[in-house]
Amino acid sequence: MKPLRVDYRNLTTVEIIVQKPTLEDYRLDVYLSKRFQDYSRTLIQRLIKAQLVTVNNATSKPSYQLHQGDIIRVQLPSLIQPQMMPEDIPLDIIYEDEEFIALNKPPGMVVHPASGNWEHTLVNALLHHCGSLPLPNIPVGIKVKPGDTPIYRPGIVHRLDKDTSGIILAAKTVKSHFNLSQQFEKRKTEKEYLALVEKVIKIDSGVIEKPLSRHIHNYKKMAVRKKGEGREALSFYEVVERFSLSSGGGFTLVKVQPKTGRTHQIRVHLSSIGHPVVCDKTYGIRSELFLSDITGQESGLPDNTAILKRQALHAFKLSFLHPKTQRKMTLEAPLAEDIQKVIEILHHKDIYPVRGTKDTKKY
Repeated sequence: MKPLRVDYRNLTTVEIIVQKPTLEDYRLDVYLSKRFQDYSRTLIQRLIKAQLVTVNNATSKPSYQLHQGDIIRVQLPSLIQPQMMPEDIPLDIIYEDEEFIALNKPPGMVVHPASGNWEHTLVNALLHHCGSLPLPNIPVGIKVKPGDTPIYRPGIVHRLDKDTSGIILAAKTVKSHFNLSQQFEKRKTEKEYLALVEKVIKIDSGVIEKPLSRHIHNYKKMAVRKKGEGREALSFYEVVERFSLSSGGGFTLVKVQPKTGRTHQIRVHLSSIGHPVVCDKTYGIRSELFLSDITGQESGLPDNTAILKRQALHAFKLSFLHPKTQRKMTLEAPLAEDIQKVIEILHHKDIYPVRGTKDTKKY
């Protein structure tokens, strides 16, 4: 598939007045790449350097620190996306009717085509299975000219990270797409995740209420902010099972209910209390888990083969209203095999469960 093409002959001017006194992202390039999510940060930087972006009627640099009252004027080129092709990729279907489909997404699958991942995505598989998918509404301020095909996410109403497995919904009609999207946006859905985290959590449940925003030095990461900064983020967690290793240390299986939907929220929140998700390459302490990490002995497998190579996070349960009947639905996705395998190994006779307290702590 050919990569994304940028049509500089068709420019749409968009003006933004910075309203907030404290911004989630201070850099101009980061702010714009979040405001216009179909335009990568690299492309935004190219537009700034080409003087297609001005701040207060003057050219600027990508690193310019924004302030309240700044007037940003952006000339956005049209984005022409290569045609998304249906691909015969097996789907683990949890539920399906004429309005939507619910799937158990495997780890390693990207949800929708984007730069670097134009093929083999969930959308490609859905197009083969469903035949067609509805497009979301065109963003306000973006003009689409005849013949242009901007990047949108057909059918997709919410997303999971590439290395997060579990339940995900896709709409099959325009009305259902709007209804389901609104439920997620207005926090009318209930989400539950299962996460295997580092170390033994001593208390049975807790609340993590810490604002989040982009990391100052790495825009691909999120970071905890002080109260009054960043965006509100709230997560509840409950211990499902504890595993203490005979060699010291251990792991905890927890159920997490995010009440807000910030980027990487669960992963950042759990890391912030000293219990990062196992094999979280961005916020954790290891990128792979080996059998010897659990048994304390060499596994005998070639090169001590890793038993887990991705973040141990699974979208387990989702409750929402059916987009047509408005009947409450609760769907569950069985735990992914790789995480289940690790838990079975943790049940080995050399692993001893640890009893906890009944305290609830707010971090």
